[in-house]
Amino acid sequence: MLEIFYNRRSTRKFLNQSIEEDKIKKLLTAALLSPSSKGLRPWEFIIVDDPLKLEKLAICKPHGASLLKHAPLAIIIAGDKSKSDVWVEDCSVASVFIQLEAEALGLGSCWVQINRRYYNDDITSNEYIHDQFNIPERLEVLSIIGIGYKAAERQRLSDCDLLWDKISINNYKDPKIF
Repeated sequence: MLEIFYNRRSTRKFLNQSIEEDKIKKLLTAALLSPSSKGLRPWEFIIVDDPLKLEKLAICKPHGASLLKHAPLAIIIAGDKSKSDVWVEDCSVASVFIQLEAEALGLGSCWVQINRRYYNDDITSNEYIHDQFNIPERLEVLSIIGIGYKAAERQRLSDCDLLWDKISINNYKDPKIF
């Protein structure tokens, strides 16, 4: 499993190649297997593979979403705020499960933050996506994961990238270096 963590890097450029149905099902299975507080499973997922809809997603905020225009697949992760007060955390875990499964399947992915972001000065990214995708009001969009075959491989992380000084044992800044 650590190999997946070392190898997974954000991918913003994808090959023009669709993702096989069995791989999409595995991505969704990973999402549905993600843990949630009290087992409430407040998350819901919208699969987007229509190029015109991907273009709409790519403009959901001024910066950081344009990669979705050329992604063959995006998964919108939304949480039911009426079901759980920790829907953000539960949807975050589901988002990461999707990304880790994408890497395991040989796919690249990138998280696009939607919660607390804006489409323009008057409309939040969440409101814009609700309008474009007919999402019920009880759901809040946390993120969108863009997924596809990597156009280029990025250098994997190494042990030199590990920030061991961020670890404390028993008390803050009581170091224990491994």
